[in-house]
Parts: sequence; structure tokens; C-alpha cells
Amino acid sequence: MPTVRKIWKFVSSMRFAIILLAALAAACSVASLVTQGQDYAWYAQRYSDRTAALILALGLDDAFHSGWFILINGFLCLNLLLCSVSRLPRLIERTRAEADPKAALRGEGGVRAEGVADPKAAFARLRMGKPVETATEDGRRALFASKNRIGLWGAWVCHVGILLLIAGFSLGQATQKQYAVYGAPGQAKAIGDTGYVLAIDDFRIALREDDTVEQYTADITVTGPDGRSEGAEISVNNPAALFGMKFYQNSTGWAATVRVAEGGEPLQEAILCAGEYLRVADKPDLVIDFNAFYPDYVQSAGSMPATATGQLNNPAYLYSVYYLEQMIGMNVLMEGEKLTIDDYTVTFSEPQPYTLIQIKADRFTGLALLGGLITTLGLLLAFYVQPAKAWAVQEADGRWTLRGESRKGGALFREAFLRAAGAEKDKS
Repeated sequence: MPTVRKIWKFVSSMRFAIILLAALAAACSVASLVTQGQDYAWYAQRYSDRTAALILALGLDDAFHSGWFILINGFLCLNLLLCSVSRLPRLIERTRAEADPKAALRGEGGVRAEGVADPKAAFARLRMGKPVETATEDGRRALFASKNRIGLWGAWVCHVGILLLIAGFSLGQATQKQYAVYGAPGQAKAIGDTGYVLAIDDFRIALREDDTVEQYTADITVTGPDGRSEGAEISVNNPAALFGMKFYQNSTGWAATVRVAEGGEPLQEAILCAGEYLRVADKPDLVIDFNAFYPDYVQSAGSMPATATGQLNNPAYLYSVYYLEQMIGMNVLMEGEKLTIDDYTVTFSEPQPYTLIQIKADRFTGLALLGGLITTLGLLLAFYVQPAKAWAVQEADGRWTLRGESRKGGALFREAFLRAAGAEKDKS
């Protein structure tokens, strides 16, 4: 039992909380230095084979979802929970003591004023409310009042809020699912394995006077498995929440309409985003890959294709062709040019921007939000709600000795107390 008590005392101690916060800060710092979500080859290319293996072994490639990061947050939540539970009985006792006239009358602390004629008026000026009439141990008449006892709970409420905030964040990171959907206006694509479909109704790029991008905006409609739909407008830094998921306007690129004809007759048509491919309808082993788009194509001898500007001045399409998973050709097509492969003719046209939308499904966002609100409430209680109490004892000459005490904001309370007590003395 002594060992259990020692463990309890340490786990619920401030020292353990500081250790955990330091570990959490160190973990976040290290994670911020390592690019997240890459594979072994990517890390090995930029660092070394040994460093890449270490990054993957420690889970630094996905630090905020790793077991050790969740464990640190779990112990921090446990520390805050035990700390809050252990402090609760003493806090309840303190709150009751603030409203106990006998405890106040036995005390000698606080600020004091003698010769007060009307203590009730002084209580009113201090906004103490109606005082309770009682008596001292030697039988003298006494009055007692208190206010703002809820202010004593500020730090405790703040601890509970931080606990919920960390728990919501940790559980959210551990269970969060992320998806990415990209496409041009008019396209609808499935959102991973959720059963929901995202339709891109419109996509707009707002430019400044110097032709630099000011904002990306997309109009989207999400349809659930039951057929119910919800729509929203999203832009950079202005996400939307639909069906419990958060939709973010992430980035953009170029798309084009690809048409395939066989023997001069239209065979198929599709909008492809750069990086996508198309299997020929009646010859699926033949694949047309749309590699990149250059809105203002330029190429010098011995250099890679590039674009001079972002304007559609000289559009060109970089493509590659695969047959039976083997590349059989790669080149650049200019607007209006045709690619001929046996009886098939392929054209690229109608370039347009596509949007990439990032979707996050986090079931614990509400818990983290609740924790933030409770933390804010705790800070308001701690800093702006000042508990105070005042009591008065009638002396033999009929006048009163007035005392007061405030656990927070003592200097301000002392000033207000002396002003209220002095006003009643002046009246006499």
C-alpha cells in the first residue's frame, strides 16, 4: 500500500506534469523537423539508410499518430485527472469555509475598519448581497456576507478544460482519417471508403491586379449513402463541416479533356487531372497517361519543358503511352495536335484548373472544442471573478468593527473596502 500511495502521489504531482510537458514539447519539436508521411526510400535519399531506418523505427514519419506520442498524452491526461480528483475535496472544503460565518469571526486576517455606523450599507457598496445575522462566541451581534465563491474554482475548471482538450486532441489524432479528392468542375468522386461522394460544382481562382493568386474557392456538394446531400463553399483558410467531416481547399493544378477516337469515330471522352491516366475503352492494355500541363509552353535545346507564365498563351500537354505496362512513347502535344496509335487518335483540349480538397474525419473535434471552452471559462473565473467576504461585529458603544478579506485581487479589494467603510464613518 505505501508503494501504491507513492506511485499515486508521483503520477498526480506537478513534477510529473512538468516532465510530461517537457517530453511533449520535445516530441513536437523533433516531429516538426522531420517531414511527415514519407516512405523509407524518401528518407534514405535525403538523409541516409541508417537515419531512414531510425525514423521509421521510432515512428517519426507519423509522429502525431505514433504509440509513444499517444502514450505521453495519455499520461498527461491521467496526471490532470488525478490532480483534479485529489484537489476536489479540499476545494469543496475551501468553498464551504468562505461561506462559514463562524470561521470568519474566528479569523484575525484581512483589512479592518472601526467605528462604522451602518455595516449593511457598507456591505451593499461592496456588492456583498444581504448579510447573514449571527453572533460571536462572547455573544456580540455580528453580520456576515460573501460573494463570488465560484472564483475559487477557476484553476480547477481550467485543469478540467485542459484535460478534455488534450484528450480530444489525442483521441482525434489516434482515430482521425484523412482523404484527398481532386477534380474539375462537373466531376464527382468517392471520398475514400466512407460511402460519401464529393461533387465539385464550381472552382474559381481570384487574381490580384498583378495577376498573382488572391484566393481559391470551390463550391461542393456531398452526398451520403442514404442519398441526402449537403453543399458548401470552401476556400483557403475557410473550411466547411459536412456530415461530421471537415473539408479544406488545399491546392490546385491543371486538368484537360482527353478524347479518343477509333477509325475516326468517337470512342470515349474524359476529364483528366495532371497525373491521371485513361485506359482505352476497347483495349484496356493501352493506357494514355496525362503527365503534366504547360499553359505557356517553352523549351530550350537540352532543357526540360517549362512554362513561361501561368496564362494560357501556348498550351501544351506532356503525355506518355503504355501498352502491356511497358512505355511505348512519351512526348508533348500542342493544342490542336493529335496523337495516333494504330487506329486510335488521341487529343487533349479544354485545359482548366482542378481543385484538390482535403477531408478530415475526426470524431473527437467536439470534445476538444468543449475542452477549449471550459478552459476559457476557467481562465475567466480565475482572473476576473474575485472571491471576497466581509463581516461586522457590534461593539459596546453601538458602533461596528468591519473586517473583510479577498483571496484574489487583495489590493483592489482593500481599496474598495476602505472606501465603503469610510463612507459610513463619514455619515456618522
